[in-house]
Amino acid sequence: MMIDLAKRVREVWSYLHTIPEVGFEEFKTAAYLAEELSEAGYAVTTGIGGTGVIGVIDSGCPGPTLALRADMDALAHQTDDGICAIHSCGHDAHSSMVLTVAEEIAAQGIQKGKVKIIFQPAEEKLVGALRTIEDGAIDDVDILLGIHLRPIQEAKLNQATPALCHGASYIMEAEIEGEACHGARPHLGINAIDAAAAVVQAINAIHVNPVIPATVKVTKFQAGGAALNAIPGKAQLAFDLRAQNNIVMNELREKATQAIHGGAATVGAQAAIQLVGGCPAAEYDADTVALAREAIVAVLGEQGLLAPITTPGGEDFHFYVKHKPTLKTGYIGLGADLTPGLHSPKMAFDQAALINGVQILLYMVNKLVTIGK
Repeated sequence: MMIDLAKRVREVWSYLHTIPEVGFEEFKTAAYLAEELSEAGYAVTTGIGGTGVIGVIDSGCPGPTLALRADMDALAHQTDDGICAIHSCGHDAHSSMVLTVAEEIAAQGIQKGKVKIIFQPAEEKLVGALRTIEDGAIDDVDILLGIHLRPIQEAKLNQATPALCHGASYIMEAEIEGEACHGARPHLGINAIDAAAAVVQAINAIHVNPVIPATVKVTKFQAGGAALNAIPGKAQLAFDLRAQNNIVMNELREKATQAIHGGAATVGAQAAIQLVGGCPAAEYDADTVALAREAIVAVLGEQGLLAPITTPGGEDFHFYVKHKPTLKTGYIGLGADLTPGLHSPKMAFDQAALINGVQILLYMVNKLVTIGK
């Protein structure tokens, strides 16, 4: 029976949009996706990376293992009704498109290789991909594809980019250890505020190649307490690091570490540093990007093809190739007239974009494993 793909993808989205769940709590979402994959004929495994779902179809013939990955989690927003989960980054759309593609693949069959569908938890926490990797999800995967809605400032409806080039993004924290003492006897202590201020100055003096976009900035500074006549012995700092490629990010992290230790040492204090989260920059396979470009033109025409888009935003999808350098990855940015922007609780988009994403992914799947029996 022929599937009305445009109707089906909207139907799936309409349901997923009503059950937003934050990272590692995607229980209803995962249960629904697992059930639909199973009904379509996939061999399904649940609990991947915590709450993730994997479905596999094997042609029984030699060929590549192709995986389609979609994130599932929503974001927690403060509203008039308190804190609630809202799908403000389009993950419900991504899962809807990938599930619809998966169902069409199952209905038509494939002539070679395997298709693996990965519904990944907790992308917004930037650890979902790592947990999914730890559970062996990509051990046998040769090619991995992803897709993400883009804000209208980057891509409009009926436009798409074959390469969404995210930057690397990491957060560091530092505990500055001085020596508390009486405000009247500063010579008996080491003022953690002085040390932290020196760290801030050292961080602000960091320079990397200006040709590559990169920033490092202090995002938290806490020290002192209720006793205003006491010199504090501890201070806490946090730092946001961003760079457009992984080489510069490695340099930035190294220089930030030196600046924190060196700044604290100028007044005799010490620093304990912790990397608390982040993700690497995009690294794509040229052939996969070329195929994505071909697919976009086939579906949207030459006028719908955008150049690769560079964005300072982060995406944990890029942990997959960092873990497995032989993996061929591609990541499409899909125009959807999305306003006012990602991560806004008022985010909305034109649902006509959903079928565009489905058709682009199906084109790529057909080229890689040949749909049909």
